[in-house]
Amino acid sequence: MDKARVLTLFLGVVRARSFHQAAVDAGVTPQAVSKAVRTLEQELGVRLLHRTTRKLSLTTEGARLFALADPGMRQLDEALEQVRASRRESDGLIRLAAPPSVGSRVLVPLVKAFREEYPEVTFDVVLSDLFTDLVEARIDVGFRAGTSPGPNLVARRLCDLPLLICAAPDYLARHGEPKSLEELRRHQCTGFRRPVTGRLVPWEIALKGDLVYEELPAVVTFNDVEAEVEAVRAGIGIGQLAAYAVHADIKSGRLVPILPALTSNSVGLYMYYPHRSHMPVRVRRFVDFVAAASRGAEQALLHLAGVAAVAELSREKARTSP
Repeated sequence: MDKARVLTLFLGVVRARSFHQAAVDAGVTPQAVSKAVRTLEQELGVRLLHRTTRKLSLTTEGARLFALADPGMRQLDEALEQVRASRRESDGLIRLAAPPSVGSRVLVPLVKAFREEYPEVTFDVVLSDLFTDLVEARIDVGFRAGTSPGPNLVARRLCDLPLLICAAPDYLARHGEPKSLEELRRHQCTGFRRPVTGRLVPWEIALKGDLVYEELPAVVTFNDVEAEVEAVRAGIGIGQLAAYAVHADIKSGRLVPILPALTSNSVGLYMYYPHRSHMPVRVRRFVDFVAAASRGAEQALLHLAGVAAVAELSREKARTSP
């Protein structure tokens, strides 16, 4: 029995939760994967997997084997990757994950700038509003607009993302501009629903040094950032939108920031990854590149200069407002 081969295929089945997908990932037939798992079970004298036509689950022994073997196999994979990278340090694929709005506005200019320095690196970018499990999805680096991704990941806050209250000039011409939170409550507003839970996200308002959360009635709600921006741009209602998503519209006059004193800065743009150790050289270079791009004059690489410009417009309006 080729222990390394059958163990690798078993781990692949558990990670993919599918014999078929494990076979595709390994470049073998599903029959070969099934035979390898049976061989491993016979060698160990225990059943590792419960199989039905619709579901695959681990036995107690299978779960124990996976917990013991998977970290070592990943470490072996990373060691082999490091050896390969030592010969051509910048070659290979980097897999990224981000929400669609961050992908188009942040990752595209970053990938372009990085490849100008390291043209032998390729990228696979997965865009989804759902939070991505980096290990399960085999993602090298994730990006997220919001709060910190969590304690089990290495996370770096790249910048603040002000939440701006915006309206189209056409809307303000028809309905007037609210001058206070009380007046805002009487206006037509848009809303955003979390893609996973479907729950309406309350507006985050900075009020006298504190953050308060307002559930403003919405005339239309979305679970997509770009669609909500387009609705506000079309004059359907007033929206609270991340600065990175609207800075071009505000600079061009298509949208107007209102009530700047209520702008919240608690939301950030985060880069996150599973761990610092055993990182492929090309991924480490990309992580360092992004970190450098989020500082100083090089913020333009992230389009963060636009965010800063919008924040300054809001501050200027606050200073000149009666």
